[in-house]
Amino acid sequence: MTPEEMQRRFKHFALRVLKLVATFPRGPVGDVVGRQLVKAATGAAANYRAACIARSRADFVNKMGIVEEETDESNFWIDFAADASLTRRRLVGDLLNEGQQLLSIAVKSRKTAKARQSKGRSGRTARKG
Repeated sequence: MTPEEMQRRFKHFALRVLKLVATFPRGPVGDVVGRQLVKAATGAAANYRAACIARSRADFVNKMGIVEEETDESNFWIDFAADASLTRRRLVGDLLNEGQQLLSIAVKSRKTAKARQSKGRSGRTARKG
């Protein structure tokens, strides 16, 4: 999957989260959970985009760590929203699945880049990519 395709997936994930949060009941619980979920999902999308233009492999690894954290937090809040009866679990199953897939990709990408970064520091030639 290309970086552009992943940017689209993260952006689409964030847009789906916005639509979900718009259905939450108004009030202290819905407002707080919704705000946290929107911040996390849009943060994951924005930070993935930033990682794509990282200035170095170390910068990429750092930004992907943020993407990983924000995506995991998004998944937490989606799951929490269902537990708090802000939405029905059956309505968020596909969204949660997409969040888990994005998290897995982010983790793998960060680990691969970090391993390549370590190889480059040990005197071996690091592959670009």
